[in-house]
Amino acid sequence: MPSYKAPVEDVLFLLNDVFGFARYSNLPGFADATPDVVEAVIAEGAKLCEEVLAPLNRVGDTEGCTRHPDGSVTTPKGFKAGYDAYAGGGWMGLSMPAEYGGQGLPHTLNSVMQEFVSGANIALGMYPGLTQGAMAALLEHGSEEQKQTYLPKMVEGTWTGTMNLTEPHCGTDLGLLKTKAVPNGDGSYALTGTKIFISAGDHDLSENIIHLVLARIEGAPAGTKGISLFVVPKFLVGPDGTVGARNGVSCGAIEHKMGIHGNATCVMNYDGATGWLVGEANRGLNAMFVMMNEARLAVGIQGLGQSEVAYQNAVAYARDRLQGRSLTGAKAPEKAADPIIVHPDVRRTLMTIRSFNEAARALVIWTALQADIAHRSEDPAARQAAEDHMGLLTPVVKGVLTDRGFANAVDAQQMFGGHGYIEEWGMSQFVRDARIAQIYEGANGIQAMDLVGRKLPRDGGRAMMRFLAEVEGFCKENAEDESLKVFTGPLMKSLGHLQQATMWLMQNAMAKPDNAGAAATDYMHLMGLVAMGYMWGRIAKATAEKKTSGEGIAERLDARLATGRFYVERVLPETGTRLARISAGSDAVMAVPAELF
Repeated sequence: MPSYKAPVEDVLFLLNDVFGFARYSNLPGFADATPDVVEAVIAEGAKLCEEVLAPLNRVGDTEGCTRHPDGSVTTPKGFKAGYDAYAGGGWMGLSMPAEYGGQGLPHTLNSVMQEFVSGANIALGMYPGLTQGAMAALLEHGSEEQKQTYLPKMVEGTWTGTMNLTEPHCGTDLGLLKTKAVPNGDGSYALTGTKIFISAGDHDLSENIIHLVLARIEGAPAGTKGISLFVVPKFLVGPDGTVGARNGVSCGAIEHKMGIHGNATCVMNYDGATGWLVGEANRGLNAMFVMMNEARLAVGIQGLGQSEVAYQNAVAYARDRLQGRSLTGAKAPEKAADPIIVHPDVRRTLMTIRSFNEAARALVIWTALQADIAHRSEDPAARQAAEDHMGLLTPVVKGVLTDRGFANAVDAQQMFGGHGYIEEWGMSQFVRDARIAQIYEGANGIQAMDLVGRKLPRDGGRAMMRFLAEVEGFCKENAEDESLKVFTGPLMKSLGHLQQATMWLMQNAMAKPDNAGAAATDYMHLMGLVAMGYMWGRIAKATAEKKTSGEGIAERLDARLATGRFYVERVLPETGTRLARISAGSDAVMAVPAELF
């Protein structure tokens, strides 16, 4: 049976030593997040995930969800109790405003909790995760009446939320959607249409489900400019806030999926369902993007969570599995063979995963801190810089962390040999569950195109120039530090690759758009490699300072530095390959006629 242990020590090191979490105490919500409070919150979150959610992971995979003839859905055994423990602990509203029942703590702590939940039980974690995204959209664009009606119940977990975008004929191209909304004459609308791939679309975990639905008001313009956002509860809500009659929305089927079996991915039928406009008419995508951006960051975190849990189990197996002898002589002469962790190729695999996990975790926390600054700071310049960061790095976090998270789950499975292919060992579930993260909330190819086509040139390239300047500034500032040269030297070289790739796109993408399309995925991963190389630079600097001051356990600090050195020596050089692919242009990519494929 697979196990999971939340990386509490690593998280506290990043918060306290790398990013100086206490320095943000001037921001709303941070003053309450004292070091003792932060440590207590993270420890309790870890305990919940390890002891309650993780044991339900395999149950969810084997049982799945069940749709009944009346359209109702039940979740796997134990999921209701697990969800109640999560909601009852106040985790749903960890970073929500106190006026709606939340704790008002920094969003950064919620991102940490999202990693723990994703590593312990990704399918169960999607129910509260989607609710948090729905709450963010309502908080930003909902009317005061909508906020008062829905948010308190969602914060306490009594009600959950979803997002309904995709239809059978349109996924990425939402301008094609057909779900229509007809005014009822009383301020509400009647929604009719079908949505597919709706995660947590129906279930037995909460007494009501609040659907956020994209639809086109009758007579609205075609394309994305005619899309509006509506709030459509499963059960209508009375003036006093009580749950009333069933609305005209139901689960028509549960999708049969490769993974995340414990989450009810539904076909949702809207048959004249009553809904209310959220925000302005024909501005629905603008409102929904709040939820989608929250979800994209959360999905990136899912990639990290699956990479971490797969790594932990692969390490445990590699320490125990006896096969062959070490190339440098027996390490366990009293046994019939050595544990496979002595073999260099096994170490290479495990170190590749480990070096990614630590850097990716830092990238997530760095980005989550920017989200807190963007939403809580009173300094316009600080808010703008944080928003630039979020816009630029959201597609990188989503695309790179999920691509690598899946690849790492596969590599961790490989450590088990044939046992990795056997369901009872649990590694195949990590592979199957991780796969969806590359697809939903905008497939990774779309994330790459968003980065290259929209985020890179926005505001004259301001966000990208700021990112490049920050990384270069770090390298120059620490250039004379002997303990960091092993990090800053390779990072500066890879930063040069990113600068060259950026310049190449500026010179070759406008005149020939296919060049941008052909380069997009490589560019996204090139940027991810550099961003995580920068994270390793900051991690190494903080680690070296702890060694100098005599803090921490020396062996663990040395292991962290060795892991970072592996990254800059064995992973970061991939930037050269990515640059070569980008610079090759699109000619070979587009050369073969479609009919000859």
